[in-house]
Amino acid sequence: MNNNDIPSSNNRRKFIRGFSLALGTTAFGLPMLSLNACQSGNSGNQEQPEEANQGGAEKKKMGIALVGLGGYSTNQLAPALQETENCYLAGIVTGTPSKAEEWKAKYNIPDKNVYNYENFDQIKDNPDIDIIYVVLPNGMHAEYTIRAANAGKHVICEKPMATSVEDCQRMIDACNKNNVGLSIGYRLHWEPHNLRVMELGQQQVFGPVKKIETANSFVIGNPDVWRLDKQLAGGGPLMDMGIYCVQGAVYTMGEPPVAITAKFGEVTRPEVFDEVEQTIIWQMHFANGAVAECRSSYNESAGRLRGEAEKGWWELQPAYGYSGIDGKTSEGDMDYPQVNQQALQMDGQAQSFMQNEETRVPGEMGMRDVKILMAIYEAARTGNKVPLSW
Repeated sequence: MNNNDIPSSNNRRKFIRGFSLALGTTAFGLPMLSLNACQSGNSGNQEQPEEANQGGAEKKKMGIALVGLGGYSTNQLAPALQETENCYLAGIVTGTPSKAEEWKAKYNIPDKNVYNYENFDQIKDNPDIDIIYVVLPNGMHAEYTIRAANAGKHVICEKPMATSVEDCQRMIDACNKNNVGLSIGYRLHWEPHNLRVMELGQQQVFGPVKKIETANSFVIGNPDVWRLDKQLAGGGPLMDMGIYCVQGAVYTMGEPPVAITAKFGEVTRPEVFDEVEQTIIWQMHFANGAVAECRSSYNESAGRLRGEAEKGWWELQPAYGYSGIDGKTSEGDMDYPQVNQQALQMDGQAQSFMQNEETRVPGEMGMRDVKILMAIYEAARTGNKVPLSW
């Protein structure tokens, strides 16, 4: 997502309107690590959404419309939709006419499946579109998820789910009211190295987890990006990159923390970080006494998730990237393939919508994580240990 694809970018802020524990993988009910399931699907699915026979019943591939054609949609989601088996790229929503023409030509998208932010609600009348994937700045997730639900479409919402717990609840309520599914864009729940971490921690393969260390950061260059606008982003690196650390710690443990301590890091570029934090460091305290030491910054490079248990350890580094994830344990290297995470994610989410089953990464999980993010900010602001109840 880049700034010129934000609705009415001349006045972005006017579009920021008032906008439970539900783990997709439970401690003893983790998705199995099947190498076959880690292979990419066929290409070119967006042109011919073929029908497949599964269990004697016809199943149509579900049409996805991407809302917001920034970097993630352009470089990750759209290419991944050429490799999916249960869904295909059916439509787009963009405020940039030149992008609309480019995408129509590149992906063979018909005119009737191209929308802008003014006529977005008309998408309700389009039977080609089954799922709306909201890939907008964080502060706009609630509005467009609710509008998508009111249009009767299933929703995939990028992380973080929203910028407040209250907005998360409104999103869940809208989807429930309209009887549509809601799934969060947590792609690593289909990534084999991270799935193995879930098994190692939750199933106590090396005994109870005692300590977690995790960091996720990058150096932000261009200051003219929505990630540095507090209204659009909801915060700084914690909302963007730190949420992976929150996720990593929680899916290592199989449960959320019971308390948070935190502090803001030093600001060395005040001219850039005048609205959001540059760096934040926090600790997640779990019921069994385990502590996760976490760090996220827009002025460092990091991507690590390590767990230490009574009888062994494991580490992913890089841990959270789109590719090149690498892992090892106290018993040796993790030998899993690199996969197209977004293709597996969207296929899995489409399948859950088709079968009317709860997704691996439901809205309740997204709301849980936003509650943790808000507690981290509170702890950093106040210097107090913030308890969490579930």
